[in-house]
Amino acid sequence: MQRKPILTLIATIFLLASVAASIRASELADKGRAIFNKSQHAVVTVQIVLKVTYSSGAQTSPPQETKQEATGTVIDPSGLTVLALSACDPADMYQRMSSEQSKYKIDTEVSDIKILLDDGTELPAEIVLRDKDLDLAFIRPKTKPASPMTSVDLSKSAPAQVLDEVIALNRLNSAASRAYAASIEHISAVVQKPRTFYIPDSTMSATTMGSPAFLLDGKVLGVFV
Repeated sequence: MQRKPILTLIATIFLLASVAASIRASELADKGRAIFNKSQHAVVTVQIVLKVTYSSGAQTSPPQETKQEATGTVIDPSGLTVLALSACDPADMYQRMSSEQSKYKIDTEVSDIKILLDDGTELPAEIVLRDKDLDLAFIRPKTKPASPMTSVDLSKSAPAQVLDEVIALNRLNSAASRAYAASIEHISAVVQKPRTFYIPDSTMSATTMGSPAFLLDGKVLGVFV
């Protein structure tokens, strides 16, 4: 005779929890869409042409050209863009790999780099700064854009805490028409020494290196590298 009210109470708790979770998911989606709509055009595709040379002992191959694309985040209306250095110029990464296998050496040279906008515009650019420690490269258009570019305001940044949810923005590859995409990421750890950086969880998503991350209030957290 006492089981009915207990089962009813349990069912009510599950129902309330389900409703609360649904409301929270809706609020998260609304905040994510607001960030997406405001900042999506600050995310650009960067097209890089590399000249790659392989050598082993006294033998060196002729330079081979390879074209690749990376995600960049515009951080100034002038078109100044930040992306992962290892994504646009992997020379340092190749050197570390070749040091483990000393028979081979790989040299790379960035021969061409362009910022691709969603209207089809291609902006020839140049690398103006490399930071190997932070794995960051900064590029800027060689000529001033016709109009100020949508950018992320780094002065409005804020820190995150463990288990915080953040919104990451990205552009997909050419097979997906370089559509804009958004993902929800979770901060699994905060490393404070020798400098502060955040480790996201290992859940697969559309986020790639160079994607910007935002807190739910719209403030920028950083860039994935």
